[in-house]
Amino acid sequence: MLKTSISLLVVSMACTFPALAWDGYDYDTGSSVEIESGNLVRTGEQIDFYDYNTGEYHSTDVMDVYDSGSTVDVEVYDYDTGEVRTLEMDNY
Repeated sequence: MLKTSISLLVVSMACTFPALAWDGYDYDTGSSVEIESGNLVRTGEQIDFYDYNTGEYHSTDVMDVYDSGSTVDVEVYDYDTGEVRTLEMDNY
């Protein structure tokens, strides 16, 4: 009985925590973007982000990451558009 109660408590706690995403903005396109949790945002890694203007996910290679004070700039090569994009992500 105690094992079952503990298991149910652990499962219910895990279900109450939302998946964290990283919100940002692409000033070149004027689009809000979101990098979902599970993406390792490091130079040389491949990540996916959601573009709210297009309503689509974009696959990219991270070319550079640098702290700009109130934001973190993530420079990526976007396979879908063939362009380099700089995503200004919230720094919190």
